[in-house]
Amino acid sequence: MIPSNYKNSSPVAKSVPYDPKQFDWPLAYPAERLLASRIREFIAQNAFAKSLADGMRDETGTDFFEWVDHLVLPPGEEASFREVGFVTDEVEARDGDHVLYHPRATLPRVILRVGAKLRPSLIALRPEFVADFIARHNLITEIKGAPFSQFRRALVNEDNGTRLEVVERRAYRGFLEAPHRPGKLEAILRTKEMWRARRRVFAQDADGIAHAQKLLKTSLALVGRDQACQIFFEEERAYWENRNRAARIQKYRQDRLGLGWGNHDHHTFRCSREHFVDLMEFLLAIGFQKRERYYAGAEAGWGAQICEQPVVGITVFADVDLMPDETQIDFSSRRLPAADRLGTVGLWVGLHGESFLGAGMHHLEARFDYQLLRDQLKAEGVNTMNPFSNFEFLKQAFTEGERWPVGRERAVKLLAAKLITPEQFAKFIKEGALGSHLENLQRHGGFKGFNQKSVSVVISATDPRHEHFAPAIA
Repeated sequence: MIPSNYKNSSPVAKSVPYDPKQFDWPLAYPAERLLASRIREFIAQNAFAKSLADGMRDETGTDFFEWVDHLVLPPGEEASFREVGFVTDEVEARDGDHVLYHPRATLPRVILRVGAKLRPSLIALRPEFVADFIARHNLITEIKGAPFSQFRRALVNEDNGTRLEVVERRAYRGFLEAPHRPGKLEAILRTKEMWRARRRVFAQDADGIAHAQKLLKTSLALVGRDQACQIFFEEERAYWENRNRAARIQKYRQDRLGLGWGNHDHHTFRCSREHFVDLMEFLLAIGFQKRERYYAGAEAGWGAQICEQPVVGITVFADVDLMPDETQIDFSSRRLPAADRLGTVGLWVGLHGESFLGAGMHHLEARFDYQLLRDQLKAEGVNTMNPFSNFEFLKQAFTEGERWPVGRERAVKLLAAKLITPEQFAKFIKEGALGSHLENLQRHGGFKGFNQKSVSVVISATDPRHEHFAPAIA
């Protein structure tokens, strides 16, 4: 969630001393229970919402709660929500509306509206694209807000005094529609096409990064920081989806209800030591702020920087190999020297390339009902690895990895540098190596963080040198 004092005009996040306690995310169970009770009241009064919630559960393995963008409640509810941690959100809204959010949790927002009688009188869901939702449900309704504009909404139905709506956001956290300024729509479409057609594979990775930086400079001039971020990650998801069968199956399941990837939680990039700082600089330029840094310990062989773009609502988990004496440095801003051995992340990049370039994301993590999705995907022929987080507040598991072929040139380079053995070389050339996953995540209590120890387990489990995981038993 964006803090109320966040300034949208700031070009990059400010560098501040790293304080791990700042990212000790709380469990907001009282807030979650209060929201859930209001959502249940709404579903009991709105037949379409009830049918849709059933469809989300049975056809996509997701929970209605995870698709809620905001609820509209009467002003008398304010004290109850403030008591469980909600505070004022200083965003654009209708005259008289008062917006509340929980600054330390991943929970829907609340609008207090004079004249609202039910609790809630309105729920707005957030699919990826409003037009897709309308088409899939055969609705006759008007979309308010121009295509690709900052905020679009449409009425789905009215029932027993309740209104169900869908909204679409493009790099905007407020609640007001606005027309495009002259030339803006053309600029958005041009930027989308530019990133979709981006050349990703170069003889030298440095050339690919320079090319991406050139496109970024053009994008910032055309559409600005936040819109550039929105477009970049739409295209990154599409590229990853094209390289992962589990992703295509689940996306199809969600598209049948017109939902798209509106339930994404975070995007994971695997990076080389050489170019990790390049990725960080790119992310900062499109509005990301640095969150937790993971130092997995001297023997784990990896670290991660988590970043969040608060306007667009994108979280990135960026992984890199770390040596034992590097676990206490800020590797997100200090360029790392070449190493004489490869950890899991470095080997993946050596075999497939940079996530930022030709390899694409290692995985997308989206929010589901953990057990439901596992069972439903198994029926579709997609197995799931054992969970690497299995708590009441956080459950996580990968689908079995998509095996990608390994280019001979990459394998020869690794062998010549003695970073893999001749036996590993032969295996990778013959069998390929694990490439990408879809991650099944379930959060409760609005928990915003991750489990470092558990992530270390799955990092090791996806190492193509041993692949010592076992599919979960249905």
